[in-house]
Amino acid sequence: MNYKLIALDVDGTLLNDRYELTEATKRTVRDVYEAGATIVLCTGRSPVNTLPLMEELGLEGTLITHNGAATVRSTDKRIVHQFPFAVDQLCDLVQYCRERRVHLDVCTPFHLYVEGELGEAEASMYRKFMLEPIRMDDVLALGEAPVKFTVFGDKQTMNRVEEDWRNMRLPLTVLRSGDYFIDIMHPEATKGNALRRLADSLGIERSQVMAIGNYFNDTEMIRFAGLGIAMDNSPEEVKREADAVTASNNEDGVHLALRRYCLGDR
Repeated sequence: MNYKLIALDVDGTLLNDRYELTEATKRTVRDVYEAGATIVLCTGRSPVNTLPLMEELGLEGTLITHNGAATVRSTDKRIVHQFPFAVDQLCDLVQYCRERRVHLDVCTPFHLYVEGELGEAEASMYRKFMLEPIRMDDVLALGEAPVKFTVFGDKQTMNRVEEDWRNMRLPLTVLRSGDYFIDIMHPEATKGNALRRLADSLGIERSQVMAIGNYFNDTEMIRFAGLGIAMDNSPEEVKREADAVTASNNEDGVHLALRRYCLGDR
């Protein structure tokens, strides 16, 4: 098998739109793993709601979480590497959100903090992603360095926030991680950087790395990989960054790509 390290995005890639792992995808991921490849889930999720997917796949190994900001070992939940930043770097952004009533949360590797009470849209979103936020009166009083700051809202609101924040001189990176999400992270925290560090630690050449993703937060790892694959449900800009395009997440695109490029099916 040509590829020794395979990075799989989760939402919109590994999972279908019902947030399910299909039997075909589970079986093929397992076949590739048993053939000798290292599988790493490379996601914007936290370790808390990524570890159950590793268990469902029957895998052990490394998780790249929070869009590359925290790399965690699945067996003992040890943090292998992280890109934290000072919480006071968020002051202007938190004030922006408070004034405009934009929902925000702040993440450390294993915990997620919100301000005040949740509306139904926010509560539903956290339930869907199997997360239990910790409420605070002031997230800027957090006593631990965060790895990610996220805002959530409808697409129109996120478009406006993204435009405003890209015009600000921020010390952190603005990353559109979904139609309804924008993440703020350390400038070096990307899926591509985290995947590069992991490959180096395992002695795996870039040419032996495959990455599959579907959104703008996946472009760095798609560019880095020897074979970068975009899902058919990806924006056109993401597809242009890829070496190949597979079927959508609702058509078992990961299963088809792994069968073709790792197991030799045509």
